[in-house]
Amino acid sequence: MSASSDQDTTAAEASDEASTPEEPEEPEESEENASVDGLTPKQARRLRVAVASVLLVAMAVVLVVRLASRTSVLVVGVYGLAMILCGVVIELSRNGRTRLATWLLVGGLAAALAFDWLILP
Repeated sequence: MSASSDQDTTAAEASDEASTPEEPEEPEESEENASVDGLTPKQARRLRVAVASVLLVAMAVVLVVRLASRTSVLVVGVYGLAMILCGVVIELSRNGRTRLATWLLVGGLAAALAFDWLILP
């Protein structure tokens, strides 16, 4: 009795498992969720790299314009450091440190503009 009942139980379990289809797993970050909730990490990295690259070019243009009006070591120092900061932000963003890169970019550029307004003649 035990051998036939074990086989019946095993057959019943196998039929139950076969009758319940497995639900397909949905990806956690779909494109619809990403657009509603915010940027995906990859999109955030690309955005910060793009913003830092544009600001790097803008700082280079401002440096050339400022040097055309007056030559000063302070001008080169302030805008040179701002350009270096943009490069550091690009590298941080490429390595996944996007929040740190954002704070560094905002704080560094605010400091560069403050130095330009307060220190440079």
